[in-house]
Amino acid sequence: MAHLNVQLANLSVRVDRIDARLDRVERRLGLIEARAPDRIPDDQTMTRPTIAKTDAEQAIAATWTDVKDRLPGPAPLAARREAAFRRFEAAGLPSRRVEEWKYTDLRALMRDAKPLAQPPGEIGKVRARAAGAVLAGVDVRRVVIADGVLLKELSDLDGLEPGLVVGSLADALTRGDSEVTSRLGAQSPAEKDVAFALNTAFMGDGVVIRVSPGVKIARPIHLVFCFTGPVPATVFTRSLLSVGAGAAVTLVESHEGPDGLDYQVNTALEIVAADGAEIDHVKIGLEGGSALHVSTLTAALGRHVQMRDLTVALGGAAVRNQAFVRCDGTGTTVGLHGATMLRGRQHADATLVVDHAIGGCVSREIFKGVLDGESRSVFQGKTIVRPDAQKTDGKMASHALLLSETAEADHKPELEIFADDVVCGHGATAGALDDDLLFYLMARGIPKKEAETLLIQSFVGEAIDTVTNEGIRDALTAAATRWLEARE
Repeated sequence: MAHLNVQLANLSVRVDRIDARLDRVERRLGLIEARAPDRIPDDQTMTRPTIAKTDAEQAIAATWTDVKDRLPGPAPLAARREAAFRRFEAAGLPSRRVEEWKYTDLRALMRDAKPLAQPPGEIGKVRARAAGAVLAGVDVRRVVIADGVLLKELSDLDGLEPGLVVGSLADALTRGDSEVTSRLGAQSPAEKDVAFALNTAFMGDGVVIRVSPGVKIARPIHLVFCFTGPVPATVFTRSLLSVGAGAAVTLVESHEGPDGLDYQVNTALEIVAADGAEIDHVKIGLEGGSALHVSTLTAALGRHVQMRDLTVALGGAAVRNQAFVRCDGTGTTVGLHGATMLRGRQHADATLVVDHAIGGCVSREIFKGVLDGESRSVFQGKTIVRPDAQKTDGKMASHALLLSETAEADHKPELEIFADDVVCGHGATAGALDDDLLFYLMARGIPKKEAETLLIQSFVGEAIDTVTNEGIRDALTAAATRWLEARE
């Protein structure tokens, strides 16, 4: 024990030294204002240096002052917005010194904050009409959100199935829909996250979907999020999916925008599932090559809920997909999966927290990453098992396939277990294509590039195959194939 205490003491000293070095570097870069007090306190203690606001943080604050009184919603929601912005203001943009953001330094990535996007004009609507082609040929109900605004004229909102309601978040907030305003950001599993708080403050429009108890919606709903330009801007969208007891629905999100514009997206989806609900959710990231995209999924699940989620990351310069799922009822099964395919200098971060608040639940996470060029993938997965969550079964796995010597994969799986009767585990791997398998295929007359494609398809297929809808699954496989065919 004494030896362990010495090790911990030495580790603490090293951490303090690292923090001191970081402070000196950041001060040299102008990120810290060293403010000397007017007089030295009697106890000779110095106040800690305060972090200077970045240009982006100052721009966000100025935008908030300008628009906060014009955002939709009743007074209680306005107070919730204000509280959310104060949380952001106190914390600032997260940097690598924030443990949950250590691999994706948003403070460094956001050198500036773009102005809020304006509603699309006629040219923008033409571009929005062509968006969502990734699911072309699949029978889905399209709902188009362009530049942060739901476009009813481009959306398939007629002939909704009995028990299904699909509408604009802005409309719901304007008319003071109590069911919507009471749920948005209230006791969310992501409540303390800074990016989510910023979204709560600025949310203007998005989609509200309600499925009545016992209703099974067979036709998938496709939310087509697109940025149309023509100038760089920031888009905030917030959506709410409320699924009644014993109901079922499939929801697909696709996010896309033009190359060459360094636009910024902060989007969030809140899911509230009553007992016995069944939810399939797929998110497809196809942002432009210069885009910064931050996405938050939160889910509060009742008893005996079945939730399957897949996030596919193909586009964007820097992307963070984060999920916060809380199992509030026994007998619930959660599957969170991901497929990331990157090239060039792309960066994609998948961060998730599964909170087992009640016992008898199952969680599975499988994330696959294919990395080429100088790209970088991040997987941070945390499973929390509360003291009352006995009989929890939780497993997570993250695997990266490195197609170049300069690609990088960071894995950080975590378990926080406060119960003793559980089965939990995690694993992570990173490596190149198997030379023996490649030789086996080439020895049978398959060209090298085609053989590599087959192996990579098989690798990411484990995640894509978790999608139950055949049409959507085939569309995702086709998108992965197009990515592979574009390899040099």
